Amino acid sequence: MPAYKAPLKEINFITNELFDFDQHYQSLGLGDSVNTETREAIINEGAKFCEQVLAPLHQSGDEEGCHWSSEGVTTPKGFAAAYAEYVEGGWPSLSMPEEVGGQDLPHSLNIAVGEIMGQANHAWAMITALTSGARQTLLAHGNTFQKEHYLTKLASGEWTGTMCLTEPQCGSDLSFLKTRADDNGDGTYAITGTKIFISGGEHDFTPNIIHIVLARLPGAPEGTKGISLFLVPKLLHGADGTDGSELKRNAVSCGSLENKMGIHANPTCVMNFDGATGFLIGEANRGLNCMFTFMNSARLDTSLQGLTHSELALQGALGYALEREAGRSLRGPQSPDRPADSLMVHPDVRRMILTIKSFSEGARAFIYYVAQLSDLEKSGDELSAKLMGFLTPISKGFLTECGIEAANIGVQVFGGHGYIKEWGMEQNVRDARIATLYEGTTGVQSMDLLGRKVLIDGGQTFAAFIAIIRESYPDIDTDFLPALEMQIDQWEALTHAIMSNAAGNIDELGASSFDYLMYAGYTVLAWFWARMASVAKANSEKSDTAFYRSKVETADFYFKKILPRSQALKIQIENGSAVVMASSIDDFKDLIA
Repeated sequence: MPAYKAPLKEINFITNELFDFDQHYQSLGLGDSVNTETREAIINEGAKFCEQVLAPLHQSGDEEGCHWSSEGVTTPKGFAAAYAEYVEGGWPSLSMPEEVGGQDLPHSLNIAVGEIMGQANHAWAMITALTSGARQTLLAHGNTFQKEHYLTKLASGEWTGTMCLTEPQCGSDLSFLKTRADDNGDGTYAITGTKIFISGGEHDFTPNIIHIVLARLPGAPEGTKGISLFLVPKLLHGADGTDGSELKRNAVSCGSLENKMGIHANPTCVMNFDGATGFLIGEANRGLNCMFTFMNSARLDTSLQGLTHSELALQGALGYALEREAGRSLRGPQSPDRPADSLMVHPDVRRMILTIKSFSEGARAFIYYVAQLSDLEKSGDELSAKLMGFLTPISKGFLTECGIEAANIGVQVFGGHGYIKEWGMEQNVRDARIATLYEGTTGVQSMDLLGRKVLIDGGQTFAAFIAIIRESYPDIDTDFLPALEMQIDQWEALTHAIMSNAAGNIDELGASSFDYLMYAGYTVLAWFWARMASVAKANSEKSDTAFYRSKVETADFYFKKILPRSQALKIQIENGSAVVMASSIDDFKDLIA
């Protein structure tokens, strides 16, 4: 398996040259407290931790997996010790407010650290990412007691957190949720039910785990309007969870570990709540509104996983293709003194490498742009909040689909060796496959994008984003501007056509949603590639000319070899819902009769 190296040059290009993070921090009112020197020092230290501590555990953790017993769950050898080192380094508190023990740094800086941690060890980093979501939820919706007793411990890393939504009968449709919350009459609630697919539900990283749980109060309205949100700790303070300092076990336990395709080193748990003591977060029957804070955080973290799997595929496939010798160039031997030429002489290998590269580097630009919007949203900027809502389903859905494609291509570059475990490429495929499923499948993200983010506000947020893209045209190099302008005009026309067609036949919405999300993803990535190429051309006189030349060449490849996929998606959308809905359900039943 190739040794992981944090892509620091790529991160510096995005943060320093493409998005000018220093100017961004100035706009947030941070002054000189956060600058290039501070940011690079933090990321460089994170890179050392990732390369030296986390990455060596990536493959061994997958091979060993987690271990369940009635006493609890243990993670693979070295995982808990790595977490202790992570806490000692102060990483959990990076973007938390000072009043809860945090360092009050921008979320966009946290994203950069999260990128390299996820790449170094995806399964390990999932626990820290979910804890971040729990922190954000309590910060936004928790009361004073919850912040003082639980958020401070989460911010320090002394405790970790989970998100407990899914039940055996209840996946993306939370209206079927059955977990019950009975009022104990003392400010606490008895939580009873079973949750499945709970990442990090039980482990040996920390003594206490804070579960953020959706449940129903007695007499609550049916459907999603009757769901409340609760904080359920693994360990409680005192008899009722509020008094005393002694911790005792709450009535929550891990019933089993899921037997999964990938991410074997992450404990994915079946969690049983048997009258466990919990605390209401926010208002009764408004739990889903509060949980959206967690879900949106998790969706952005999952977008990051799309980048993770693309970057790992790139590092593995490119290193192998440069070293491996097989066959001869069609133009004749390029290394006549060797028995064969490098794989990189073959156009199809170049196609695969450039496809992965265009996804990886494009995804980084996309995610860091959204991270900047997250900073602005927290400062109270309403437009940034709307743009984040619009872009989140695109980034989550599209980038994770790209991550799977990149991981699969990574195996293909290795040929038969890619199918063998020692190279790590097949693990990347197995680990990547979950990313399009959890936190809402690509189909769910597609319907969220068209239904909630485009149609509900009459396309106003979409129009605002298109305006931002058009405002950037003067800075786009003329080699890419005409194609980008045509693509944006087409996206606008296509969106209006779908809105019009859905008004007459709502099935048009569902039939076009996936194709529309993917079309949107290819288009947004085209904007970022045009911007990256323009910056690279402007800086081409700098010392690292090969780096900038590669940026321009990859942008050219993306526009000519990847972006044309969007035209097939456009045709699929225009062909409408009739072909999808032509057969009756009985017709399908006959196929398995």
